[in-house]
Amino acid sequence: MSVSAESAVGHDELAVLKLLALEGGLEGDVKISCSHLAERLNASNQTASRRLQRLESADLLERDTVSDGQWVAITDEGERALHAEYEDYRRIFETDSEIELDGTVTSGMGEGRHYISLSGYMRQFEERLGYEPFPGTLNVDLREDSVRRRSALASLEPVPIDGWEDDERTYGPAVCHRATIETAEGERYEDAHIIAPERTHHDEDQLEVIAPEKLRETLDLDDEDHVTVYVGDRR
Repeated sequence: MSVSAESAVGHDELAVLKLLALEGGLEGDVKISCSHLAERLNASNQTASRRLQRLESADLLERDTVSDGQWVAITDEGERALHAEYEDYRRIFETDSEIELDGTVTSGMGEGRHYISLSGYMRQFEERLGYEPFPGTLNVDLREDSVRRRSALASLEPVPIDGWEDDERTYGPAVCHRATIETAEGERYEDAHIIAPERTHHDEDQLEVIAPEKLRETLDLDDEDHVTVYVGDRR
């Protein structure tokens, strides 16, 4: 998504996206006219058309114009935007501000062990998370519905981990969110955090979890074991 496209999408466009979802736009193509949309928005046809164009430019919507209207469908990016809005309202009206993500344990590439052990990160973990993490991460492949739900993390306040540099290279910033891990047998580990590079959508289908202990051993986990990760804090 380009910077200009992002800046063009605001609350008015998200309101249009919500209306299209209510019309069935998440299930597939739906046919709609600008006049019908304008009536629902209490706006002019030109305004309705302009908002659709902005959503399409931001890759939140796909359109196919025909003689008597247009077929529209909400993209995966659009669905993630709606999920983020939904989680905002959950935080306002519900007492539970946790985001529930499901997935299976998988083996990582071993990079987490190296980066977490670096002094520039480790010092911040101790100061901001309150513990020195085990040198390694628990990697979780998310289910498809949880990949979409993951965008709701944007509505939670993260623990920032600053970027830093040494004599050899620069290391980028990251964000952490408090997390509780629950196994299929119901065993829970609460003193954990998910960690991800800041401002990136890379590997959205995978979570990396850090904790003071080696979670695979503490929770007796193997590859392909199902886990649920609850991200955020209960009020």
